[in-house]
Amino acid sequence: MLLAGGDPLWSWFSLAYGYGALTLLDVIVGEDPFNPPSDKVEELAQDPWYRGLLFLALPVYWLSLILSAVAVGTLDLPLWAFAGVTLGAGAMSGTALVVGHELGHKSDRVDQIAAKLACALSGYAHFCIEHNRGHHVQVATPEDPASARYGESLYAFALRELPGAFKRGWGLETARLDRKGLPFWHWRNDLLQGYTLHLALVAAATAAFGWIMLPFFLIHDIFAWWQLTMANYVEHYGLLRQKRADGRYESCEPRHSWNTNHIVSNLVLFHLQRHSDHHANPLRPYQALRNFDDLPRLPSGYPGSFLLASIPPLWFAVMNPKALAWAGNDATRLNRG
Repeated sequence: MLLAGGDPLWSWFSLAYGYGALTLLDVIVGEDPFNPPSDKVEELAQDPWYRGLLFLALPVYWLSLILSAVAVGTLDLPLWAFAGVTLGAGAMSGTALVVGHELGHKSDRVDQIAAKLACALSGYAHFCIEHNRGHHVQVATPEDPASARYGESLYAFALRELPGAFKRGWGLETARLDRKGLPFWHWRNDLLQGYTLHLALVAAATAAFGWIMLPFFLIHDIFAWWQLTMANYVEHYGLLRQKRADGRYESCEPRHSWNTNHIVSNLVLFHLQRHSDHHANPLRPYQALRNFDDLPRLPSGYPGSFLLASIPPLWFAVMNPKALAWAGNDATRLNRG
């Protein structure tokens, strides 16, 4: 709309849609607690249509970022409209990490490349590495920087999660290369591939549209990361896997993730919100993820939960009783760090 000469108010459309319209639609449309028939789950998991949707979404996210950069680089936008376009683009690229997340769990080479392209939009190349080999191993434990602790605000969590995930991703990739007898500074380094692609994108945009691209991409990238941080925060808030007699943590079960069956946001986010089954069965495709009756439940889909988490007193008022009930009113059974 902006590029066609529309009102600058359109610059805030993405955020209004993502946090306003989706939250409202989740309330109106409600939840779908039903699962596919058990004899159809495997057939559903193998249906290529759902994998194709992920690949169709990827160019949409890239086009969204490119058009946002064109708008910022060619239009004389007031500061508030620049902010709307930039934050909206960041929200879209943050949502692209959902596609990177789903494809990153696959072993197929094409899926892995597509996952890198999704993560490269926001320069978050370490995500698939640290998520698959770090977060899924340590989830719902004090050792995991991507699992929020009971009583920890979203903002305190971000200060721990963002650097912690970055450090863990670099450490895991360094170890992988070392096992192969390769140095860190090598073209097969998955981190360097993703960061290089993102820097090339920034450089090309700067060459085309000038220095305005530097603050655009800086704000865009940080806000895209923030979308993932909010997701990580709400997905495991306060939940704890107990230690067994041998000192190791119990296996991750569906009850160690907060779940939500809200229809509209689940469609937009490729069923990421059925997070409980995902962590119990990480290789299960998004379309086959299941609901269980005894799962801990978020009060809304992710957009509404993000808004709630952004106001810590409200989040604690709603979620702390839920977390305590999950732990049988025994706070020692919660993740408190």
